[in-house]
Parts: sequence; structure tokens; C-alpha cells
Amino acid sequence: MITVIETWHLLPRYAHRALEIMQRMDEIVGPYAHTNSGWIDHARFYQAAADPSIVLMLYYWHDCHSHSIVTNREKTTLAEFITHFCSQDRTIAYFDELPVDVDLAQRPPVAVQHVNSKHHL
Repeated sequence: MITVIETWHLLPRYAHRALEIMQRMDEIVGPYAHTNSGWIDHARFYQAAADPSIVLMLYYWHDCHSHSIVTNREKTTLAEFITHFCSQDRTIAYFDELPVDVDLAQRPPVAVQHVNSKHHL
């Protein structure tokens, strides 16, 4: 299993509409991606506080090869979307998780608030 991190660069004039725009992107690519055997789970989206035009999309996938099949198909599917809403193509990076043994008992509890969690890929 790999972790995929996509970086989306919205045009600054669309930063305030990031949720709507990324939901639109999800509706374009989600149905096909979810049928691929490499798909594991829904994505999570994060808007950068320092630069709201940057949105990270994180999700798990089975392997790089099956992911490249999907992303190669998406190049055509997303071309118009990227031209209209983005300042450049998305970048995709692959990561392997390190099994660092962390002692969660030593960490104070953190309040987590999900504003609108239904918008996961």
C-alpha cells in the first residue's frame, strides 16, 4: 500500500471556492477511480493556511502501477478543469509509511473538528 499526495494549485481567484471546486473534481474522476482495483479508501482534502490556493489531497492506493493507469486516463478527463481552475497541473507524490512506534498515551487529547466530512473522494 502507498500513500498518494496530490498538490493542486488553484488560481488565486478561486481559493475561496476550494471546497466547491475540489468537489467538482471529485465528481469528474471519482466514479472511474473507485472502480480500479488499486483504490483503497476515500481521499481527504486540506487547504493550505499560508496559501489558500494550494490544496493537498491525501489517500491510500494499492500500488504505483495501478495508480498510474488511473492518472494517465485522468489527464484527458481533467484537462478542461485544470485549464479553467488551476495555475498549473497537479503534482503527484508517492510515500511509504514508516512504522514509527509512537506512544499516544503521552500525548494530550486533541479536539478534532471535521467541518464537512462528506466531501471525501
